[in-house]
Amino acid sequence: MTKTELKAFRRALENRQTELGNGNRNREALAIETSPDELDRIQRATEREMAIDNLERQSNRLREVRAALRRIDAGTFGICVGCEETINPKRLAAVPWASSCIVCQEAADRGQKTLRRGLDTSLVMAT
Repeated sequence: MTKTELKAFRRALENRQTELGNGNRNREALAIETSPDELDRIQRATEREMAIDNLERQSNRLREVRAALRRIDAGTFGICVGCEETINPKRLAAVPWASSCIVCQEAADRGQKTLRRGLDTSLVMAT
């Protein structure tokens, strides 16, 4: 990968890091409010859960972006952490924080689905 390409990826990742960092500061949706109305409490609890989920996704993405910036510094950006092959430039253009090639990422995603299914089954059997 050329220095110009790396600079472009670094700039894109730094911009994304700034966006995500600013988004994490918006935590007023997490405040617990009381209301005498049961429907209002249910709606606020649902909104709070959605805000927590969104914050968690943003935090995870921020970690991925920071890891990608560290890989640029280490000279390993664009190399799959699973198979050590070059990650397709089109994939990096779409997902600059990607640490895996598409083949390794799909395998990891299938493994997570299998794990979730196993957990769901064990929870059903436990009840």
